[in-house]
Amino acid sequence: MPSSTPTAQRPRAPLYLVDASIYVFRAWHSMPDEFQDAQGWPTNAVHGFARFLLDLLERQRPRHIAIAFDEALDNGYRNRLYPAYKANRDPAPEALRRQFVHCKALCAALGLPVMAHHDYEADDLIGSALHAHRSTHHGLIISADKDLSQLLLEQDEQWDFARNVRWDMHGVKGRLGVHAHQVADYLALCGDAVDNIPGITGVGSKSAAVLLAHFGSLDALYERLDEVPFLRLRGAAQMAVRLREQREHALLWRQLTTIALDAPLDGTVSGLLRDEVDPQLLDGLCSTLRFGPLTRRRLFAVAGLGDASAPAPYPTSSEFA
Repeated sequence: MPSSTPTAQRPRAPLYLVDASIYVFRAWHSMPDEFQDAQGWPTNAVHGFARFLLDLLERQRPRHIAIAFDEALDNGYRNRLYPAYKANRDPAPEALRRQFVHCKALCAALGLPVMAHHDYEADDLIGSALHAHRSTHHGLIISADKDLSQLLLEQDEQWDFARNVRWDMHGVKGRLGVHAHQVADYLALCGDAVDNIPGITGVGSKSAAVLLAHFGSLDALYERLDEVPFLRLRGAAQMAVRLREQREHALLWRQLTTIALDAPLDGTVSGLLRDEVDPQLLDGLCSTLRFGPLTRRRLFAVAGLGDASAPAPYPTSSEFA
């Protein structure tokens, strides 16, 4: 006779989703420009990214992982919706673009699935991958980007790796003043200067949090807009006028701040399992990028290729490289 006791639900495995671009840009701005490849091009960003990647792989030993890169920096679908989207950023110089290619190649050499798309940002690819694998995984999003907090559900976590700070869906309220599921509406109301999204005139972060605490969502706010003048907010009557006047803008801003969950993954992340290492590619990258003995040894170790302590064939720019 079968037992009437319900079967315990099998815990979902962690799925590591890395927002690579933030760590590439951070290395580009913080690492010394003395690092160069065999052709004399700068490699400071790829050296810094490699160290971040090594720290992550050595500490966590992830089995299910994907590394998301931004290719839609200035020509994605959001730019078609709003041409000024991220227009406040300078175009990436050629020296940095070359290093993004090296960073992707390094991931491929280590057997790490890479996600990139000409029309969707890394955030969208992370959201879509997590959405597609929720039945078997909980998400561990490696990024400091506040936008990504909107993806957090029960058991998910976001990890600012550089500061070693982690939070779950319940921790978003303490960080932004709104719940995880309200983040896109929150950014639509108060704007996001990083992405050049203006928000509603006169609505700051505190006002946006108060509005969403009262109404719950942007849609409910507009359904009950007549209540706004009676809220305990400075300038509430004028705020109601601006919200009414800028309704179409608010809905557009929300399109921009909402992470897509249906971005095409093109079969590149099937199962999101670490793939086989490519020893020849890894060795070639170590030589071309002039990685020092320590970095080279660590890369081969995390790749499971044993002792690779031989020094790089090219002189390095720094002994600790």
